[in-house]
Amino acid sequence: MSRRFQINLVMGIALALLFLPAATFAWGNNANRLIVNRAVDTLPTDLRAFFDANRSILLQHVNDPFVGAEKTPAERKNQFLYLEKYGRFPFELLPRTYKAAVGKFGKSKLEANGLLPWQIGVYSAKLTDAMQAGKWEEAKLYAAVLASYVAAAHDPFNTTDNFDGHLSAQNGINERFGTVLVDRSSSFFFMHPNDAAFIADPTDHAFEACLSSHSWLEAVLYADRESRRGLNAYTDEYYDQFYNQSGAILIRQISDASTDVGSYWLTAWKNAGQPQLPR
Repeated sequence: MSRRFQINLVMGIALALLFLPAATFAWGNNANRLIVNRAVDTLPTDLRAFFDANRSILLQHVNDPFVGAEKTPAERKNQFLYLEKYGRFPFELLPRTYKAAVGKFGKSKLEANGLLPWQIGVYSAKLTDAMQAGKWEEAKLYAAVLASYVAAAHDPFNTTDNFDGHLSAQNGINERFGTVLVDRSSSFFFMHPNDAAFIADPTDHAFEACLSSHSWLEAVLYADRESRRGLNAYTDEYYDQFYNQSGAILIRQISDASTDVGSYWLTAWKNAGQPQLPR
């Protein structure tokens, strides 16, 4: 794959946050890399060798969408889904096919409330097409970017318009949960991702991941409030308490994200006809 293609892909992922409210993401760089590392280990032997050999490329590019979102508004909408904008859990007002959703709500509303599940479907198809065509350099980049979006679907704060705690006076909770706790405690994580499995409908599966993530949101918000009680700052005591109360959720979500990333890679390969992998 040419250097020009790499540059165009990254710039295409990132072109226009200047006019959107500033937003950060719960999963930090280390969380995404942890998810990718564990995802490789979920793969069957015949597929794992390819991803293991390209682990460094995957780790290098898994955060490319973050880079894009820091620079442009066009990319940010692909990394979240404000589920509360569509009623109450399980948010059945929102059709899961993009065409039906556009017909019901209009493109501008969908983009304002986020396109994450559909973006996962798009990149699942891109990876499938690249594998089918034997474009393995492109496939490596698409696999990394797809992993970033799949990981995002397992972050509770990418499923809510309270993405950084501003609506509940808990500003910055997304970074405390998905970046600081990971950076402080990931060496102690007792992760057990499941083996990768074929996904029948990549977009529908992404919606289910978002719903599952959203179901943990209130528990994490409550843990943050309780951990801060009686403290004037986010001290070591706060983070110890926050981890004790929300660490199990964090580990579960990162483990499930690893399983799903591996499953999306496996699914793309199978849908591509299980082509011979380069050595």
